[in-house]
Amino acid sequence: MCIAFSGIFYRYSNVEPATATVFRALYGLPLLAFVAWLEHRRHGGLDGRAVRLAAVAGAFFAADLTFWHHAIEQVGAGLATVLGNLQVLIVGMVAWLVFGERPSRAILVALPIVLLGVVLISGLTDADAYGANPFLGVLLGVLTAFSYAGYLLVIRRSGRDGRRPAGPVAIATLSTALVAGGVGAPLGELQLVPTWPEHGWLLAYGVTSQSLGYLLISLSLPRLPAVLTSIILLAQPVATVGLAMVLLGEAPSPSQLAGVGLVIGGVGLATVPIGLLRSRLAGAGS
Repeated sequence: MCIAFSGIFYRYSNVEPATATVFRALYGLPLLAFVAWLEHRRHGGLDGRAVRLAAVAGAFFAADLTFWHHAIEQVGAGLATVLGNLQVLIVGMVAWLVFGERPSRAILVALPIVLLGVVLISGLTDADAYGANPFLGVLLGVLTAFSYAGYLLVIRRSGRDGRRPAGPVAIATLSTALVAGGVGAPLGELQLVPTWPEHGWLLAYGVTSQSLGYLLISLSLPRLPAVLTSIILLAQPVATVGLAMVLLGEAPSPSQLAGVGLVIGGVGLATVPIGLLRSRLAGAGS
């Protein structure tokens, strides 16, 4: 739910995309840095390779957030968030092409389902599609997913030491702020002087989404079955669509909502191992 409110807080802040990216990172950094410092005291510092990879991951995350903020402007917070979750499939395909990790059959089956959902969200078949420019929003959403996939692939390789999950994320967060600021300033998208209430919403955005949400996920992953974690995380984009309709007055068309269902269903198919799910349900029933 912390992450589900990301798009809501961004829209409430009413700032430029790069400004939101920089301050989301800066406001989220203190808590991450504190936990990383505790890890450093207990387990020692990160090696140079991990630090460099985390900085590269931060550059990908800066692109992810900036593309996503622009996508929100074009197609709304709810639909843009759903599109960002395409990274599940993209990570599988990139890992196959780059690292030789063959994707599961479920990912290959899910791909055409998700692509059909993306077409419906884009409004190509719907004159009443919601958004200032749904097609552009979908393109930006796909770029968001590719950027987030890059972040996940790199941060995974920087944080292989499970004793220090916050350290690489803190370094990546600092890198995100620096890269987004360096790109946003020449484009005129960076406002460094805090104003109220805009920065109140950005503070809520950074603390809940950038630090608290990801720390809670990091703490949960080793304590829950993978299938249960996957199902719970799928609730996030669905919750954002509902929150955006209630709190922001967004009104996706019926075909766009059908596209949301196809994307979420396809991502669920690719994420949740069916055999494992059946075994869990059978075990619960017995």
